[in-house]
Amino acid sequence: MINETEQFVRTFHAADFSGHDYAHIERVRKMALQIAATEGGDLLTIELAALLHDVADTKLGGTLSSVALFLSGKVSDDRQRQILQIIDGMSFKGGDRPPLETLEGRIVQDADRLDAIGAIGVARTFQYGALTQAPMHVPGLRPRKPGDRTSPSSTINHFYEKLLLLKDLMNTETAKGIAEERHAFMVEFLERFQKEWEF
Repeated sequence: MINETEQFVRTFHAADFSGHDYAHIERVRKMALQIAATEGGDLLTIELAALLHDVADTKLGGTLSSVALFLSGKVSDDRQRQILQIIDGMSFKGGDRPPLETLEGRIVQDADRLDAIGAIGVARTFQYGALTQAPMHVPGLRPRKPGDRTSPSSTINHFYEKLLLLKDLMNTETAKGIAEERHAFMVEFLERFQKEWEF
């Protein structure tokens, strides 16, 4: 089941240059299983949800129904329902969504959010910014307010609009500990970026 899912996900992400490639999926899977080793949870549900979570991302051309179709007949109806519920509820979308109901969901969400911060998070942010032709930095342009996806922004502003908020949105104690160090790195990076920009 895991091998088949890996192949399905590799194919979906084969041409991805947005920072949501298979390497991202693999890091999320490993982190989710690492968190689960301390926090508990059903490992198969966690691993499958981590592998499949971006196949449903509409900005990548995915749909939740394609995940459902892939899982149909391969796992129990109850496990499929749990995985789809995790994937459907884990995205940021302004940061004001209700908490995921299950421990498995909270673990996968934490793992995905941890990959959005720290050094890897910085790299992925600039990769996605380049792909979407966002300006790197626009002095004087304030970060967008939560829920605003239409006003002009920049790659640097994305840190303030989302990434710096993630530390306080972690669900598990394990993820909170990891997030502290990664958050501190981003703060240091932004301070240095600003200093060098204004040199």
